[in-house]
Amino acid sequence: MGHFATGVTVVTTRRGEEMYGMTANAVCSLSLDPPLVLVCVDKRAQMHEHLQESRFFAVNMLTQEQEALSQRFAMRGPKEWSDLAVSTKVTGAPIFDGSLAWLDCRVAEVLPGGDHHIFTGEILDGAVGAGQPLLYYCGKYAELHE
Repeated sequence: MGHFATGVTVVTTRRGEEMYGMTANAVCSLSLDPPLVLVCVDKRAQMHEHLQESRFFAVNMLTQEQEALSQRFAMRGPKEWSDLAVSTKVTGAPIFDGSLAWLDCRVAEVLPGGDHHIFTGEILDGAVGAGQPLLYYCGKYAELHE
């Protein structure tokens, strides 16, 4: 599957005042009517518990300039948020300023998928920014060339 090029996202949520996020590329569009997206999360990941509890998330699609953000949220353990410009929309999930695009979602269903759970999200809001997408291919970051 490493030969399948994907976009890079950071999936975020909030529990009270605490914000959580993880880099994810197992994200895709599921349905247009109703608008649904899916995110696959390892059952052992800390983010799994946070999504189960919060029942909402944002998908932040990253630009080429946000590779460091992807790397930060790919690491295990607590994340530093104090230097990040974020906003919130409908659900309260953190949305990164400068993202290529973002989706604000309510968890619609949680489905089994081997050692992962598939979180389907009803898209409540979203927007498109500017820039070129950050891609991941064969275990490393890649760029789109026009």
